[in-house]
Amino acid sequence: MSRKYYPAFINLKGKKCVVVGGGNVAERKIASLLRAGASVEVISPTLTVFLEKKRLKGEIAHVKRRYKSGDLKDAFLVIAATSNKEINKRISEEALCLVNVVDMPELANFIVPAVVQRGHLTIAITTSGTSPAIAKAIRKELELLYSKDVGQFLSFLEKIRKKTAREILNKQIRSCILREVASEEVLAKLRGMGYKAAKDEVLYRQSMIKRRLDNV
Repeated sequence: MSRKYYPAFINLKGKKCVVVGGGNVAERKIASLLRAGASVEVISPTLTVFLEKKRLKGEIAHVKRRYKSGDLKDAFLVIAATSNKEINKRISEEALCLVNVVDMPELANFIVPAVVQRGHLTIAITTSGTSPAIAKAIRKELELLYSKDVGQFLSFLEKIRKKTAREILNKQIRSCILREVASEEVLAKLRGMGYKAAKDEVLYRQSMIKRRLDNV
């Protein structure tokens, strides 16, 4: 019977995250944690070339030995990424926090979804562990549907939002403007015609709203 998971996006900035394992799988997990701003400690006798570079740059802390009890103290999140199932099981049992066990979701209290990242946009896909292959296929479809233009457009909308918050004090008018410039029609233009077309549409809508307000 598959588990039901509660979807959540977690702020890991500055949080202690322990990864047990220093191979290729651990490398991918660590890269993701670093992008999220986590404070990463790696416990492993060896590291990949990529992880060794991160260690030399001071981007990760490295405990150069095998896992032992007590290593998870004060950890906010733990990832067991060793090739030894018994060690992974021990980590799962000893972790009193968020714990992910690679390829053994039954030992974890959270799973890592397939992710589409486009700037400020993050889309997470999971099949609750029933078919990682399907989750990966859906991710590839979404990557085609939402190009890198979406990330650029969201950065542009962020500036619009901040400017509107400064200049429009009336909450109702402000909400109306923000809904208008981020409508489904604008999103469709972004997907179909790209960033510039969507940006021009937003600026046009802004000017029309301003004109209406000036005539009130």
